[in-house]
Amino acid sequence: MRNQSSSPRAGRAAQRVPLVRWGVLLLLFSATLMACRPVAGKHESIAERRVRAVATTTLVADAVREVGGDRVEVVTLMGPGIDPHLYKASEGDVLRLASADIIFYNGLHLEGKMGTVLARVSERVPAVAIAEQIDPSLLRRPPEFEGAYDPHIWFDVRLWMLAVEAVRDGLMGVDPTHAAVYQANAARYLAELDELDRWVRAQVATLPPERRVLVTAHDAFGYFARAYGFEVYGLQGVSTAAEAGIADVQALTELVITRRIPAIFVETSVSPRFIEAVQEAVRARGFAVAIGGQLYSDALGDPGTQAGTYVGMVRANVETIVRALAREQTGDER
Repeated sequence: MRNQSSSPRAGRAAQRVPLVRWGVLLLLFSATLMACRPVAGKHESIAERRVRAVATTTLVADAVREVGGDRVEVVTLMGPGIDPHLYKASEGDVLRLASADIIFYNGLHLEGKMGTVLARVSERVPAVAIAEQIDPSLLRRPPEFEGAYDPHIWFDVRLWMLAVEAVRDGLMGVDPTHAAVYQANAARYLAELDELDRWVRAQVATLPPERRVLVTAHDAFGYFARAYGFEVYGLQGVSTAAEAGIADVQALTELVITRRIPAIFVETSVSPRFIEAVQEAVRARGFAVAIGGQLYSDALGDPGTQAGTYVGMVRANVETIVRALAREQTGDER
């Protein structure tokens, strides 16, 4: 319920607070750049020490670690379970970005609320938006995403392989002395990803085509659907910044009942309440649908767990999806 004591002046004052904060962050960033950036001999100094790389998401950081190996020290801004669509840079993040030798981020508006900082940082520090290095003809452009490209490229393993190549090229650019190291690490990892892609296709093939219907919290799995033959329905859009409404819940409820879908899925970086609302609405109509499990969408799992790496995350997701959708539909509860 709206606060009746609010006024237009109070509203304008509240709107100025984020602008003031961004101004302070950018001033801090500029000052830190002048203090931290070397003025000469950049390649020579990097060749004698580890490269300082900053990555925005756990997914991007994992790729940088695989390619960089012992040559690169990786700092990740967003931890496991963090939604990059809604993440806002802190003062500490600005300092980390300013002291980096190179920055890697997904791009394609995934880190939507960090856009201003990332644009400014790229003027002074080498920054690579790995998804934006991919040929646009290979990208999805959902009409509901206001003409922008779908940033969730990692759900198609073969597209992620192209992102890994962008990481390799970025590291070679700032540390050419050790280019052979990055090339060798990337070649090894790309071979592992090629094997992973084949494994995903083999697992999916165990599901009949009519069972390949994936209902999730937000529309992050479009590339997965295109690459591996699924229909995907998300309650929220490509970005979690847009919340689901009653009509969205009703539409998915009808879909689940009509198609007799045995399971729907929550995500680690998105609130489960909307998917749980669909489950309740389905139950109210006399049909039983299970929560098939928790999928990793915009972030990896905790370090040391199966989903703590990209390869492990893909395997965990596919195992969860195939197991849940292979179940016999439980049917009417009446």
